Amino acid sequence: MPRCFWCNDDPLYQAYHDEEWGVPSRDPQHLFEMLLLEGAQAGLSWITVLKKRERYRQVLFGFDAEQLAAMSDAYIETLMQDPGIIRNRLKLQAARKNAQAWLRLDDPVALLWSFVGGVPKINHFDGRGDVPAVTPEAEAMSKALKKAGFTFVGPTICYAFMQATGMVMDHTRDCDRYAALQQELRP
Repeated sequence: MPRCFWCNDDPLYQAYHDEEWGVPSRDPQHLFEMLLLEGAQAGLSWITVLKKRERYRQVLFGFDAEQLAAMSDAYIETLMQDPGIIRNRLKLQAARKNAQAWLRLDDPVALLWSFVGGVPKINHFDGRGDVPAVTPEAEAMSKALKKAGFTFVGPTICYAFMQATGMVMDHTRDCDRYAALQQELRP
């Protein structure tokens, strides 16, 4: 099956590409998880985070924002010893800070989706060189999230988040998922 240029032959990566990436999500739990994981990915490859995703779910309370918001410094120190996750103190502290910020939002799902007008933006890119790393919408999302108290939410992270959660559909035309998702997402 032809896939996007970034998807390698790892079965975990292929399943993520084929079943999750680019599929619109309005599930607050999933959106929060993906926002934190995209932040954890900063400076690393997505496959690194993807391979650690299940362990993150275990040690970060299933990405329950209330439990993460109350995470103690001592627990963060314990997590720093866990080889199953990315042991970066700033990123772990960001998970707590972002959970606190998430809980302060009236409607995080509506806020996040507002940057694409509430509906998925379907792009029609031919290949790798056409897919941007940042868009004005991602820059606006980043600015709004930072203002709300989030960290590790720069414009590149926000655009990757938008792609992952189907706010934008960036499967390229040469990818098998492009036609299927374009058909599903048509109004």
